[in-house]
Amino acid sequence: MASAAPRRARARAALLAAAAYGLLAGPAHAQQRLPRAQANYLLHCSGCHLPDGAGKPAAGIPDMRATLPRLLASAAGRAFVIQVPGTSGSDLSDAEIAELFNWMVPAFGPGVASPGFTRQEVARYRHDPLDDVMARRASILPAPR
Repeated sequence: MASAAPRRARARAALLAAAAYGLLAGPAHAQQRLPRAQANYLLHCSGCHLPDGAGKPAAGIPDMRATLPRLLASAAGRAFVIQVPGTSGSDLSDAEIAELFNWMVPAFGPGVASPGFTRQEVARYRHDPLDDVMARRASILPAPR
C-alpha cells in the first residue's frame, strides 16, 4: 500500500486543480463552495478515478460513470464499492464515506435508483476488504460479450 505522503501530495494536487478549474470557469463559479463530499472525492479518489470519474480503464481503474450504476444494481456490487482498497483503507470516517458515495451516485450515475449509503452499511463492508479486486469485480460485472 502506498505511503501516506504521496497520497497527500496527489490529493493536494487534485484540490489545486479543482480550485484552478473553479477560477478559470469564471468568478461566479469560483465563489461557490464545493460540497464536502465532492471535495473528499477530489482529494481521495480523483487521483486514480480522475475528477470527472473517467478512471484509467487501460490501467484497470474503471470509469465510474459506466461502472458505478452497474455495481449498484446488486448487493454484491454495493459491498464491492466499499471494500475496494481505496475506500476500505481511506482515512475518511464511515460517515464521510457514506456521504461521499451518496454524492457520487447522482454525480456519476444520474437516474440510478439506489438507496443511500449509511454509516452502518459502510462500517459493515469496510472491515471486510478484498484480496483480489479485479477478480471480485469480474465476478460481479462479467465482461461484455
